[in-house]
Amino acid sequence: MTRMSTNKKVILGLSGGVDSTAAVLLLQKAGYQVTGLFFSVTENREEEHEKAREAAAALGIPLLYRELSAPFRERIVSYFCGEYMKGRTPNPCVLCNPEIKFRALQEAAEEEGASFIATGHYAGVEQDSSTGIWFPVRGRSQAKDQSYMLYRLPQDILSRLLLPLGEMASKEEVRALAKAEGAPNADAGDSQEICFIPDGDYVSYMEGLGFRPQPGFFLDREGKVLGKHRGLPHYTIGQRKGLGLAFGKPMYVEGLDGEANTVTLGDGEGLLRKAVWAEQCFFHGYPQNTGLPAAYEGLEVLGKIRYAATPAPAVLRGWEGGRLLAEFREAQRAPAPGQSMVFYAGDRVIGGGIICGSEVRGGSVNT
Repeated sequence: MTRMSTNKKVILGLSGGVDSTAAVLLLQKAGYQVTGLFFSVTENREEEHEKAREAAAALGIPLLYRELSAPFRERIVSYFCGEYMKGRTPNPCVLCNPEIKFRALQEAAEEEGASFIATGHYAGVEQDSSTGIWFPVRGRSQAKDQSYMLYRLPQDILSRLLLPLGEMASKEEVRALAKAEGAPNADAGDSQEICFIPDGDYVSYMEGLGFRPQPGFFLDREGKVLGKHRGLPHYTIGQRKGLGLAFGKPMYVEGLDGEANTVTLGDGEGLLRKAVWAEQCFFHGYPQNTGLPAAYEGLEVLGKIRYAATPAPAVLRGWEGGRLLAEFREAQRAPAPGQSMVFYAGDRVIGGGIICGSEVRGGSVNT
């Protein structure tokens, strides 16, 4: 975690939770001068802001505030709702991190004359000694590792980023540290999955913004109509529960067609895919959105098709139109268009892209 610099000032994203609090404690122990930054990405976050103020007071650090609801709404919320309306499954954190949150940390660091920025993510950062390129790396805790979420961070952010929790073995170790230092939030619960939708009901949230899911038809693999669905945002690839129809046997969402507004159902066999395509590619040290770097053609990697997926062996191939193809050794279950596919060389995150299609074993492409 320690970086060489005579300027030991750090701007750290402080939410008021135990993770960001522990990150401050670790940085202080390492001799850094920490200033917290609370950013509001939605309106009416005074309760969360107050928690951050209490944490900053207990830690004895200053706290800055940035109002980011307008750019967050314009860039992240519009993307999130638009993707669901097209039958895709977005991951807003992957986009928000480089474009909103870490950019705000970097801008605050410039304004405050700080050399470094930091967060409470469970991950690490390392520089390749021969190329000088910076990479996110997996955190020590396999259960909490968040390196997947950081795969699109650019070099200007990674080069000044400190991630002290990457060295922690578990959440329990983090809580123990906070308790030992008398932090008042040591037992605070984990944050919700989608920070701007506290109750998790994203369809109602979208409807409140004017995005109205349109009913359509459930189909089987042969195109036979099985019934009516409630609108594409209610479903994602691999879903079994909440279909609203009884079939007498388990049925899974195997395909979503945004143009035809149809949901394809099957017995789950069609969810197994060995070939997965990605677009909007991002690889550290290379221009983004240009596909697979030539240096990585045929490279054997570990790929994750979603945040909670187990990394699996795959080979990377370049593809037309700036896309890439990951050929997995073992079929992966339910790769969903809109989710990120992230690639590891050992513990190092080399890059990834947005899933845009996949292939059934011996079958056809689903985009």
